[in-house]
Amino acid sequence: MTLDIRPVGAQDKPQWAQLWYAYLDFYDTSLPLAVYDATFAALLSDDPHTPCGYLAWQDGQAVGLVHYLFHSHCWHPEGVCYLQDLFTAPESRGMGAGRALISAVYAAADARGAGSVYWLTQDFNATARKLYDKIGEETPFIKYKRPA
Repeated sequence: MTLDIRPVGAQDKPQWAQLWYAYLDFYDTSLPLAVYDATFAALLSDDPHTPCGYLAWQDGQAVGLVHYLFHSHCWHPEGVCYLQDLFTAPESRGMGAGRALISAVYAAADARGAGSVYWLTQDFNATARKLYDKIGEETPFIKYKRPA
């Protein structure tokens, strides 16, 4: 299988949207259409404070996506990279797309001088965690958030 990893482009919205809908479905989440439009516009922006994204392509079909962003950090003056969303189409899992997308984020972080890359996943996401255990390091932190 030959994978092509490239930044999300303006022409990619239908393929990107299909993957992002599937990603949100996996987490039993839905968002208003305006959020899709705003997110896609942000992915195309040159603003260094907005999310960036890559798509994994196989034989002309988008099979995976990743969104990431850089932000300041009190312990790392160079900033850090947060890998926010990662999704591979179910029929393409186990073929290297997820690993290739994470590697692309690692390379983007290195190019920006942000050596720290982190992400979150839910504890039940066993398939993804098999990959994460190979290319990342689990931390002891527990996430809290403001109640709704």
